[in-house]
Amino acid sequence: MAENQTNSAELADVVDLEQHAKADRKPPAAKRYRIRIDKNYYVVEQSSMTGREILALAGKTPETHMLSEKLRSGQSIPIEPDQTVDFTKHGVERFQTLPLDPTEG
Repeated sequence: MAENQTNSAELADVVDLEQHAKADRKPPAAKRYRIRIDKNYYVVEQSSMTGREILALAGKTPETHMLSEKLRSGQSIPIEPDQTVDFTKHGVERFQTLPLDPTEG
């Protein structure tokens, strides 16, 4: 009986990137990842996404917004629209969008 439990428990169900970064732990492989974009949280079912896909989750496009990943160290790294972001990479805390035209809105 215990065999079935270990097989299904091999992959975590949902891994929160922000919590792992703050605890200085590398996120494990999981079925789903909880990511933060600006002030909102999203659960995705893949371990990596492009900058364009992450912006689309937040309802934004590369034509109107720039995307950057915030690391636990406080460093902010710009993400290109076609650049792939690996959610299992150590230290990725959250994502931030910035309007390309600061006079907009």
